[in-house]
Amino acid sequence: MASRAALLALLLSAFAAAASAQLDEKFYSQSCPSVEDVVRKEMVRALSAAPSLAGPLLRMHFHDCFVRGCDGSVLLDSTPNNTAEKDSKPNQTLRGFGFIERVKAAVEAACPDTVSCADILALMARDAVWLSKGPFWAVPLGRRDGRVSNASESLDDLPPPTGNFTELTQLFGAKNLDAKDLVVLSAGHTIGTSHCFSFSDRLYNFTGMDNAGDTDPSLDPAYMARLRGKCPSLDDNTTLVEMDPGSFKTFDLSYFGHVAKRRGLFHSDGALLTDPSTRAYVLRHATGNYKEEFFADFAASMLKMGSVGVLTGNQGEIRKKCSVVN
Repeated sequence: MASRAALLALLLSAFAAAASAQLDEKFYSQSCPSVEDVVRKEMVRALSAAPSLAGPLLRMHFHDCFVRGCDGSVLLDSTPNNTAEKDSKPNQTLRGFGFIERVKAAVEAACPDTVSCADILALMARDAVWLSKGPFWAVPLGRRDGRVSNASESLDDLPPPTGNFTELTQLFGAKNLDAKDLVVLSAGHTIGTSHCFSFSDRLYNFTGMDNAGDTDPSLDPAYMARLRGKCPSLDDNTTLVEMDPGSFKTFDLSYFGHVAKRRGLFHSDGALLTDPSTRAYVLRHATGNYKEEFFADFAASMLKMGSVGVLTGNQGEIRKKCSVVN
């Protein structure tokens, strides 16, 4: 049984590698050569008016790839018989769905029935980073859109902001992403905001003692006091807080400086200090002296994540609209 299980795991790994190998930066060079220009034009227009949208678009790609792979399943609407990923608790704070449909419509106008929503989302995530002064990387294309989206899978597969290092590495490992990918991709928190309820357990009733002093001891006390001023209770469902205070619209290395000072917003950020390898990475880049190195690492991890569980060839479909199957 053990050898059969090992063989199955090997075959699955080989299949995943083969699928990702089918992606190609020039996939649409003949069928839709203007796709990147169309997407970027819409992204420039949107982020010029609302630069805070960059973080949510990057997060959308992350949430898509961690559930069923990068197949656009997070974009599908629920139906009377099925609750989709976007309506699961971890995804209820996602935003940008309407804008993604607008970009899809622009791509459809240029190249009907050609470019998948999954590919469009990968391009939008790259441009969100680049237009926020982050790295640029060529995006391999050729993903197909999935037809299945289940809310329950989001609960199982998405790394939670409350996760400890062991839990996070297990969830990343399930997607063939390692500890370095974890620390590198966590730095995506350098852009964007978060609702108080995603981290307020660190500020109130941390261990269930139900008293005002029951806080997360791993969080810097001065930063905690500032956060409690912004998030007055566990019941705050509306307030937004910058994930990277002072530069949340700019993709830079300041995230690492905050984490190094025990001022990472989420428990998952603080967890990076509990492992020698990720702690060393945080402290190295907290100096701010290795921007090019980090940018190259981030691009590499995004490429790795962007190939997780992709559908290619005749698998899936090319959706006409991102929110519904054809």
